[in-house]
Amino acid sequence: MDRRRRRPYAAAAVTVACALAVLATPALTLRAAAAPLPPPPPAPKKTLEEVRTEIEELYHQAAAATDAYNLAEERTATQSAEIVRLARMIEGGRKRIDALKAEAGAAARAQYRSGGIPQSAQLALAGDPQLYLDTAGRLREGAKATTDLLGELTRAQAELDTYASEAGDNWTKLEADRVRQASAKKEINEKIAAAKKLESELAAEERERLRRLEEQARQRAQTKWLDTGILDELGADSTAEGRKAVEAALAQVGKPYVWGAEGPDSFDCSGLTQSAWAAAGERIPRTSQEQWRLLPRVQPKDMRPGDLIVYYKDASHIGMYIGDGKMVHAPRPGRDVTVAGAGSMEILGIVRPS
Repeated sequence: MDRRRRRPYAAAAVTVACALAVLATPALTLRAAAAPLPPPPPAPKKTLEEVRTEIEELYHQAAAATDAYNLAEERTATQSAEIVRLARMIEGGRKRIDALKAEAGAAARAQYRSGGIPQSAQLALAGDPQLYLDTAGRLREGAKATTDLLGELTRAQAELDTYASEAGDNWTKLEADRVRQASAKKEINEKIAAAKKLESELAAEERERLRRLEEQARQRAQTKWLDTGILDELGADSTAEGRKAVEAALAQVGKPYVWGAEGPDSFDCSGLTQSAWAAAGERIPRTSQEQWRLLPRVQPKDMRPGDLIVYYKDASHIGMYIGDGKMVHAPRPGRDVTVAGAGSMEILGIVRPS
């Protein structure tokens, strides 16, 4: 074959090679696009102060949820007791209605035995005026008794319907509070678990530094509070009940914080204050928020031993003032009942149980 005849074949080969190169280009592009992205850079490690703040916030949220749990638990107990009371009232009402029906039935049977003719008509037909006069009073009393019987039966049935309705309402509230209680319990456990996880990830030396940071934060808050001159205004006097409550609270120092606990072996913050004042003969609400809402409030300058100091804007923590700028409280999970500076946390206000 001469050179002129080979040239078309060579051109065709070049064309095919170019076409294959073009077809291969998208595949290469797709391979490049499918390549995994480089991993993101690791998040910067939190400072120990940031960890402390986060742990504190988690325990604060757990404390707020504990208050919700305690309130739901208290309401559940109240509603259960009310349902039991109403059940007894319903049972008593049914027995009363049965007795009234039996009495009404006896009257109806007596009338049937007399042929259905009222006794007053029988007397009139008897033609004996003296008998009529002697018996007329008793007939009027009998008629009144029958009317009273029917009225009492109607009232008893209405009361029974009311009891049943109230019991139904209490069951509805009871179930709603049980749901709230379960939800709060779940949240408490989640917050405490998250806080413990954060702390467990620290080395032993860091955990010790974390404790020192916590103590330093409390000391700064206490110093700031004392610098207001508050102790110059406060007296040491208290009532006999207040002194007894302080004594009862201090006797619990060293016992562990357990959320929802009211003693005698463990306490949460409001369980401690409620128990201490119960020992002094005073019944107060169960939760710190209810203690803040319902107990009489006191100006800081008038605070005296036995008064309760409520902390944080949501009233989620409470302690008992014991004098000399100090208070006793159940701090949080993982800590024991202890004495601390009364101003070591953000104060919302002061209440007085007695």
